[in-house]
Amino acid sequence: MWSDVIDLRDFYETSLGQTARRMIRRQIRAIWPDSRDMRVLGLGFATPYLRPFREETERVIALMPSSQGVLPWPPEGPSLVGLADETELPLPDRSIDRVLLVHALESTEQVRASLREIWRVLADSGRLLVVAPNRRGIWARLERTPFGQGRPYTPSQLTRLLRDNMYTPLQTTTALYMPPFRSRFVLRSAPAWEQIGVRWFPSFAGVLLVEAAKQIYAGSAFHEPAGKRRAYLPMPQGLRKIGPI
Repeated sequence: MWSDVIDLRDFYETSLGQTARRMIRRQIRAIWPDSRDMRVLGLGFATPYLRPFREETERVIALMPSSQGVLPWPPEGPSLVGLADETELPLPDRSIDRVLLVHALESTEQVRASLREIWRVLADSGRLLVVAPNRRGIWARLERTPFGQGRPYTPSQLTRLLRDNMYTPLQTTTALYMPPFRSRFVLRSAPAWEQIGVRWFPSFAGVLLVEAAKQIYAGSAFHEPAGKRRAYLPMPQGLRKIGPI
């Protein structure tokens, strides 16, 4: 079940949400330190993590699923967000270099179809980075945050899922070792929680980050049914349409 876009926005406006964003974004940038001249797509509710890429990429866009809802982003300038079915992305084949999947895989009921659609739009050398709740972490056990919603994963479940859908997992890392409390002491000590957790308690992180590459040789295993038409949902008023790239 998808979280409502308003609830997601409100979470990231809290002090707990802002701290969580910093901890996760630090790991994202460690995995993708350089995205110059690339096309980056955020799926789900990835906008809290896309801003650093805007300064160096050729293009950054975000697509939010129709079941979740959509909000404009960024707050300044033209909107870079569109509304789309996660199994019918309005993008050409092999048009995206990097796909960041956040607040999506644990929510969709069409996991396989969604991953195959991402495979379609990824360039042959493209990379997918999945951010998903860790089944063993405390964040997945408390429903007060978006990471406590939907279906959490273990590292082995997530890597197996990617392998089964024509991806090669490259690396797995973790984030969010601090407990999901709004205590000032907890929030201020978040970097220390991360250092201690990575070293001594890696199994109990709040989220998993798995980077995967597209399996080119597996392309013959997936064919779009003959005669199938791609249906694009209308963009909300005031948002810019995403054309071919």
